[in-house]
Amino acid sequence: MSVRRPGLRRLPLHAAATATVAVCLFPVYWMVTTAFKPSRDIQSDTPQLWPHTWTLEHFRTAVGAQGFALFWRNSLLVTGCAVLLALIVALGAAFAVARMRWRGRRQFMLMVFIAQMAPWEALIIPVYIISRDTNMLDRLPTLTLVYFMMTLPFTIVVLRGFIAAIPEELEEAAKVDGCTRRSAFRHITFPLLAPGLMATSLFGYVTAWNEFAYANFLIIKQQDSRTLPVWLSSFQNVFGTDWGATMAASTLFALPALAVFLLLQRHVTSGFAAGAVKG
Repeated sequence: MSVRRPGLRRLPLHAAATATVAVCLFPVYWMVTTAFKPSRDIQSDTPQLWPHTWTLEHFRTAVGAQGFALFWRNSLLVTGCAVLLALIVALGAAFAVARMRWRGRRQFMLMVFIAQMAPWEALIIPVYIISRDTNMLDRLPTLTLVYFMMTLPFTIVVLRGFIAAIPEELEEAAKVDGCTRRSAFRHITFPLLAPGLMATSLFGYVTAWNEFAYANFLIIKQQDSRTLPVWLSSFQNVFGTDWGATMAASTLFALPALAVFLLLQRHVTSGFAAGAVKG
């Protein structure tokens, strides 16, 4: 009886974890199943948890919608450039903070934390005014810079902790063997940063890929410069909302983020843990 006590004590925790997962995944399940339901079943007065009839018509409607391929390309371009730029800048800043001693280092990190805590929704109007006055509205590079600024503080914080967790003795040993600081970083430190780079790139990718407010406010006249989150609103018209096509489009929209997560999942947990432990 005493052997079973630890298992019985953890039973409420397991039940709570299972319930939490079920609550979080149910909207995703409902979105995917609705995408495969015929329109008559979606509009039925008796909701069906599992489709009795399956159809791909809503996916054909979503893929055939005007601008699907163009907006898909825009989202990939803006997201990829923003994440890559944030990684490059944050890597240099994190290395300087973690490895070098210079005046104002603590103040710099304080400013980074403040920037991370700032609500970006509150900055939409200032960003819009600056973009308008500099003639940068309706341009994809503007969105790229905004997403870069949104993901940069978090990337610096995580990479700083990750670099600080790598023993400096490894770089010192490489310097003794004749490496310069740059080559020691390239051959010793950088390969060990793979989990941290993967974790931060995933965060930046999901943040930029899902962002709607700035994409909707900064791209006004040039419809060809819009991104996929804004494209999802195209299934609303004067006759109502095409829920089947909207759910199918949302499913297609979620697939790239899911694919990136599955590819990087090995490194995500260790990357976030290592980046939060030391620094």
